[in-house]
Amino acid sequence: MNAVYTWLLLTAVLLGIEALTAGLTTIWFAGGAAAALICTFLGGPVWLQTGVFAAVSLVLLLLTRPLALKYMKKGSGQTSLDRMIGQEVLVTEQIDNIRGTGEVQVDGQFWMARSVDNDQIIEKGEIAMIRSIQGVKLIVGKRIS
Repeated sequence: MNAVYTWLLLTAVLLGIEALTAGLTTIWFAGGAAAALICTFLGGPVWLQTGVFAAVSLVLLLLTRPLALKYMKKGSGQTSLDRMIGQEVLVTEQIDNIRGTGEVQVDGQFWMARSVDNDQIIEKGEIAMIRSIQGVKLIVGKRIS
């Protein structure tokens, strides 16, 4: 098979795999295959094409992968629930840990709520602050003025 078609096919296959996985696994080698394809167009011999493929793939893998992973993971450690912590909410039902009652409204949705302190009662209509999340319950405290 002609070297142009080999490198072109390899580039396409590697890009296709990357598109399906989106895990930054084959993109570096697709870059190497594309560089080898350019080398082929410039008339480079097979040994040079193979060397360009290996060298460019290795350089891309070692130098750009850590940078790409850093930007891909940015903010991924925090879930939408984690972002609720610190948010102020309206108490829609009196929060009383002893009686096991309490409800708050967050962005139009109602959540069961408990107080951070067992002896603290937060009245309906007050504004509370989400301190943590335990299962399906929001743990709230009185708003700090």
